[in-house]
Amino acid sequence: MAFDAKQLLDGSHPDLFSLTTHGPGPKGELPLNDQMLLDLPSGDLFGMTQNAGMGWDPNQLLRDQVLILSTMGGIRAEDGRPIALGYHTGHWEVGLLMREAAEELSRNECLPFAAYVSDPCDGRSQGTTAMMDSLAYRNDAAVVMKRLIRSLPTRKGVIGVATCDKGLPAAMMAIAAQHHLPCVIVPGGVTLPPTEGEDAGKVQTIGARFAHGEIDLRTAAEMGCKACGSAGGGCQFLGTAATSQVVSEALGLSLPHTALAPSGQPVWVDAATRSAQALVNMIAEGKTVKDILTPDALHNAMVVHAAFGGSTNLLLHIPAIAFEGGLERPVVSDWNRINRQTPRLVDVLPNGPVGHPTVRVFLAGGVPEVMLHLRELNLLKLDVMTPAGITLREVLEWWESSDRRTQFRNMLMEKDGVNPDDVILSPEAARQRGMTSTVTFPVGNIAPEGSVIKSTAIDSSVVDSDGVYRKLGPAKVFTSEREAIRAVKGQGDRKVEAGDVLVLMCRGPLGSGMEETYQITSALKFLPWGKHVAVVTDARFSGVSTGACIGHVGPEALAGGPIAKLQDGDLIEIVIDCGELTGTINFVGTEDERVDPQAGAKILAERPVTNPLHADPDLPDETRMWALLQQASGGTWGGCVYDVNAIENALLGSTR
Repeated sequence: MAFDAKQLLDGSHPDLFSLTTHGPGPKGELPLNDQMLLDLPSGDLFGMTQNAGMGWDPNQLLRDQVLILSTMGGIRAEDGRPIALGYHTGHWEVGLLMREAAEELSRNECLPFAAYVSDPCDGRSQGTTAMMDSLAYRNDAAVVMKRLIRSLPTRKGVIGVATCDKGLPAAMMAIAAQHHLPCVIVPGGVTLPPTEGEDAGKVQTIGARFAHGEIDLRTAAEMGCKACGSAGGGCQFLGTAATSQVVSEALGLSLPHTALAPSGQPVWVDAATRSAQALVNMIAEGKTVKDILTPDALHNAMVVHAAFGGSTNLLLHIPAIAFEGGLERPVVSDWNRINRQTPRLVDVLPNGPVGHPTVRVFLAGGVPEVMLHLRELNLLKLDVMTPAGITLREVLEWWESSDRRTQFRNMLMEKDGVNPDDVILSPEAARQRGMTSTVTFPVGNIAPEGSVIKSTAIDSSVVDSDGVYRKLGPAKVFTSEREAIRAVKGQGDRKVEAGDVLVLMCRGPLGSGMEETYQITSALKFLPWGKHVAVVTDARFSGVSTGACIGHVGPEALAGGPIAKLQDGDLIEIVIDCGELTGTINFVGTEDERVDPQAGAKILAERPVTNPLHADPDLPDETRMWALLQQASGGTWGGCVYDVNAIENALLGSTR
C-alpha cells in the first residue's frame, strides 16, 4: 500500500483535532511530612510526583519499591497474538512473568516498577554480521541493567526476568553486582518440542542438508515452520539459554526448581509468584545478594554445570558473574578439576545418548534432582543460602520427600512414557550408559594458553574403544566463516571433506567479537561424513554444538597466537581422552615431513604469517572497543569482563 505525501503530512485519525491543553492532575495528596521535605533529596520527592502522575494511588507511595527488570521483546496482545514480533521466543512471553510478579508484590504491599533491556537471538544471528555483536551485547546489557537499577535510587530490591543466551547472563551479572540489595531471578523457561518435527537445534541445518541432497525443499520448509512447539521460552535443548537457567538456580539466584519450566503454563507463572514472595521475605529479613552469592555457591554452580553437561559458553559467563559478585574468577585449572570430579548425569539434547528435550528434564526434577545425586557424592557445599530463606541442605531434604517432586516425575511417565530416572540418571546408571564428563581443555603448540572442547558430544563412533578420540588430518584454513560454510556445503574451489581439520582463525574477540560458529558445527553434525571432520577455531560455539569442535583457542590469531601460522595441508594431531578429560592439539608437520610437537612449536614460532590476518571488515567499532577492553581485563578465560582497575593500569600505568 502506498501513501501520498499529503496524507502522511496531514494525518488521518478521526479525532485528530480533539485535544485538551491542560488536565486536573491526580486526586489526593502525597504522603509527605515535614521531615521528608527537609531531608529527602528533590529526586525522591519528584519521583513520588511521577508515581502519582502515572496513576498509582498516592496513599500507597511509601510502600517498599521493587524493580522488575526484564528482557521482554515484541508487542504481544492479551490473547497471545503478535502485534509486533520479538527477536525470539525466549523474550516473547516473559511479560506475563513480570505481570504476575508485579501483582504479587502489590498484594504484599510493595510498589512495583518495571524496566526492559531486550536481547538478541543467537540463532537468528548465526552466519550473519549480527553475531559480531552477540557476546559484546552481554556486557552492554549488563551495564544498562546496572544503570537502570541505580537509576531507581529508592528501590529496596530487584527481580530479574530473563531466558536466553545473552539476556540471562547479563541479568545474572547485573544482579551479582547488587551486593547489598535483595534480588532474585525468574528464569524464562523453555519452549516445547513439536509433536512431530525437528528441534530448534537440528532445524538450523536445513540449508546445509539441502545443499548436500539430504532433504528436499518441502521437508526444509515444513521442518523450518514447526520446530517451536509453543510460543515462548528458550530452545528445547541444553544450549546456552537452558544452561544459564540451570546455573542461575545452582548459584542460588533463582528459587529451586524454576529453571527449564515450560513457558506460558501455570507452573511457569507460579515461579514468578513465588519469586516475588521470596523477595518480600528477603527485604523483611535484610538478606542480600552477598548472603547468597559466595565462593561455595560458585563452586556448586560449576559442579551442576558439569553434571548437566552444559554449554561451554558458561565458561565465559560464570567468571563474569563471579567478577561482578566480587568473587575470585575460576581459571582453567578450576574447570578442569571440577569436570574431572563430576559425572554427567543428565541425558538431554544435544548430548544424548537419547537426547531428551529440556521440558523432560524439568519434569524429571531439574536442578534439585541432579543435586540429590551430587549430594550423595559429597560434591556440593550444602550450607549455602537460597532465596527460599533456607540452606541448600534444607532445600534438598524438602525436595526428596516433596509432593511436587513425586507429581512431576509421575507426570513425565504418564504424558511421555519416559522414566524420569532415564533422564536424570544415578552415577551408576550414567556410567553403565557410557555417559562421560563434559568438558576437556586441550593444550599444545597450537593452543599454548588452552582451548575447550565439549568432549562428551564427540560422536561415539569415532572414539576408540579406550575412550580416546584420535585424529590426524590435513588443515583447511579459513579466516572467514562465510567461506568456511561454503566449503562445508561443497561450494567454491576448496571443499571440506571427510578427514579434514577445518581451521577457522581471526574469529576471536579481536577479529569478529568471538562469534559463535554453529552453522558450521551443526552442519557437520547432521551430514553423514561430518563426524570425520574436526574444527579448530579461536571463536566459540553455540551451546547446542556437538562433534570434535575445539574452540576458545588461545592466544587468538590476532593476538599473535600460533594458530595464525597454520597453512593448508599442515598436519594437525588431536588427542582427546574423554574419560580422563585430557587433550592435546598440535601441529606435527606435513604429509611429506612429520615432526614431533616440540619441533612443530619451533617451526610455527619461526614461520612467517602467510594468511592475511585482519579483523573482519564488518566488525563494528563498538565491538572492537569491547574486544580491547576485555583483553585488558583478562580476556576470554577471564570472562570477557570490564575490569576497570586493569583497564586504568593499561591506559595510564605508563604515565604515572
